[in-house]
Amino acid sequence: MITKNTNSKQCHLCVNNAKSVDYKDVEMLKGHLDTHARIVKHRRSSTCSKHQRAVATAVKRARFLALLPYLAG
Repeated sequence: MITKNTNSKQCHLCVNNAKSVDYKDVEMLKGHLDTHARIVKHRRSSTCSKHQRAVATAVKRARFLALLPYLAG
């Protein structure tokens, strides 16, 4: 018998009804970076593809404005 996996993660941005991802929200964006300041993949951060693209764009904008580091160190 095939059963559905009940341990699937949901996108926390979809659950919280986030309209957009803001590059000025540095604390939220730090949650999407690993220890080397790289953007975490969507499988690990459990975000949907729509919000993962928005997070990636927001991280890149925050890096350009020196709100987030390009490299950890």
